[in-house]
Amino acid sequence: MEAETLALAQEMDFSMWALFARSTLVVKLVMLLLIVASFWAWSIIVQKLITYRKARREAEIFDRRFWSGEPLDGLFDEIGPEPDGHFERIFAAGMMEWRRSHRTDGALIAGATARIDRSMDVAIAKESESLQSGLQVLATVGSTAPFIGLFGTVWGIMHSFINIAEQQNTNLAVVAPGIAEALLATGLGLLAAIPAVIFYNKLSADADRIVASYEAFADEFATILSRQLDS
Repeated sequence: MEAETLALAQEMDFSMWALFARSTLVVKLVMLLLIVASFWAWSIIVQKLITYRKARREAEIFDRRFWSGEPLDGLFDEIGPEPDGHFERIFAAGMMEWRRSHRTDGALIAGATARIDRSMDVAIAKESESLQSGLQVLATVGSTAPFIGLFGTVWGIMHSFINIAEQQNTNLAVVAPGIAEALLATGLGLLAAIPAVIFYNKLSADADRIVASYEAFADEFATILSRQLDS
């Protein structure tokens, strides 16, 4: 009996595809959902890594130009009111408000400093929202994927016990395939969740550092404009 059971177990295919093919419809849907979620999370991870690297490089280039001694009006005329870079858009927002605050006779409208600060704060908020978009997906995948996988496992084990009761056979050849199929769902859930959680924490910290550099630049720029107003 044991030799027959061992022979049956050895004949079974326990590859990933075979386990997926033998699983119930509900478990298959769970696995497909987790695979899609994993690919979605990785696409966001790769996109954000590229975006943040580009943002840091643009910030370094613009920071050198800003502190090179070039007149601010000339720098603004060169990049225009709608530049591509994140740092440049914050600078453009402050410069546009600076120019709007001048009357036709050259005098400044009262409250110019506060309006310039608000303009740059709005620009920073927009850039921050752009940088952090998609991170909520990583958080959702990281927090829900293990439970979705666990649901697939519970459903698969329940189906395995039903088969055992119907066949009235507890041989390893009967029990093992169903348990393996069920556990595959949990494995896929963890495979989707672990990278999502790790990169969510990393990318959130990176985004916070980039936004902090924007805020520091806005404060420095506002100080320069305030000094010119006082003079």
